[in-house]
Amino acid sequence: MTTTTSKPATRPAVPTRRVGPVALGLRQGRLEITQFLRSRESVVFTMGFPVIMILIFAAIFNDEIAPGVSYTQYFITGMIATGLMTVSFQNLGIWIPIERDRGVLKRYRGTPMPKWVYFAGKVIMVVAIGVAETLLLLAVSVAFFDLDLPSTAGRWLTFGWVAVLGVTACTLCGIAISSLARTARSGSAVVTPVALVLQFISGVFFVFTELPTWMQQVAALFPLKWMCQGLRAVFLPDSFGAQEAGGSFELGRVAVVLAAWCVIGLVLCLTTFRWTTRRDG
Repeated sequence: MTTTTSKPATRPAVPTRRVGPVALGLRQGRLEITQFLRSRESVVFTMGFPVIMILIFAAIFNDEIAPGVSYTQYFITGMIATGLMTVSFQNLGIWIPIERDRGVLKRYRGTPMPKWVYFAGKVIMVVAIGVAETLLLLAVSVAFFDLDLPSTAGRWLTFGWVAVLGVTACTLCGIAISSLARTARSGSAVVTPVALVLQFISGVFFVFTELPTWMQQVAALFPLKWMCQGLRAVFLPDSFGAQEAGGSFELGRVAVVLAAWCVIGLVLCLTTFRWTTRRDG
């Protein structure tokens, strides 16, 4: 008498579903946003610092700098530009060295995940936090300081392309400057002084035309000055254009300079970005 042993039934293999590039980018973006929100220091500094500065400076300075234009209105436009620079240039320039020093970038590089997904996640985070911060600043400014929102579609369009070009340029420059930091701790020391100096010379805290000529010329080499000037064209009266260094808001030049910095930032990213620290080789 022979006995037969029955083989266990095998389940058919379930085909794995490949995740598309868009879904990969969105997942990485959601991860970056979650990590940002879990860092209380980053949230407070990035979201709260511009609001605090507006409250302080508005309480100290309330004079008119031009007919129908108060210092507070002028300062608010500069702080909107500063907020966009903070969430992109400063935030990336500080956090990427931390991730590099902790070996996060090295592990990313060793996975099958395409390298562009990492940068897509950073871009999504910058856009999401940048939009939230801009809405917060506008809400505070309209509610407490009588800032007039753009009244025409043309001004909203100007606001859109100035913000997009400015954030793009600052994001690329933030990724590029992150390679200068040797360690996680040195990221802030490298980036923060640069951001502060640019704020002081770009017409954020002081009326731009009242700064020394050499300081105006240095500021004109960098994106923040042009972001501030473009946003003044959105939120301040057309008559204020005569108070600008060029005698007008020069929106054409604003677009050219910001677009040029997008190209410069991209070239710097492609040629300088490092996935590992110098001690890793």
